[in-house]
Amino acid sequence: MSKKEKIELENEQVEETTLQDAAELPNDSAEQNEEQGPTVEELQERIAELEDKNLRMMAEFDNFRRRTNREKLDLMDTAGERIFTEMLPLVDDFERAVAAMEKTDDIEAVREGIRLIQQKFLSFLDKHDVHAIETEGADFNTDEHEAVTTFAAGEEQKGKVIDCTQRGYKLGEKVIRFAKVVVGE
Repeated sequence: MSKKEKIELENEQVEETTLQDAAELPNDSAEQNEEQGPTVEELQERIAELEDKNLRMMAEFDNFRRRTNREKLDLMDTAGERIFTEMLPLVDDFERAVAAMEKTDDIEAVREGIRLIQQKFLSFLDKHDVHAIETEGADFNTDEHEAVTTFAAGEEQKGKVIDCTQRGYKLGEKVIRFAKVVVGE
């Protein structure tokens, strides 16, 4: 049964009760009617008023829900757009590096250019609170590390990360990629 049907049923019950109460009232004096409370017409007006108010509130809530969902989607779209826009200068740097590799035989200049691009990209990640998960000499932690394999490394290295095959990263405190590591046993 829908909300509207429930409201209509309740209204009918209130109206029947009110009509029964009104039928029981003596018709000889207007003073007795005033003492008994509101008239049937007043109650029906009040019911109509409350129904109207309820419908408006439901419509208002539905509009609010739609608007907030649309705003969430827009926010996700623009957040991604901002990050990609900030990455475009890195793409430009890579294009210049590739062009420089084709023009020159100076491998040291190319290496230095690639190092500068790497530093610029790491600064970009740091700016957006993306940090590498430390693995060197760390205890194996399943919340941050994914064991690729184990290696017999002696008692002092048991349960420690021996090697990292792929760096892991966190966005703030949330792991966005686990570090793939070799664990000592």
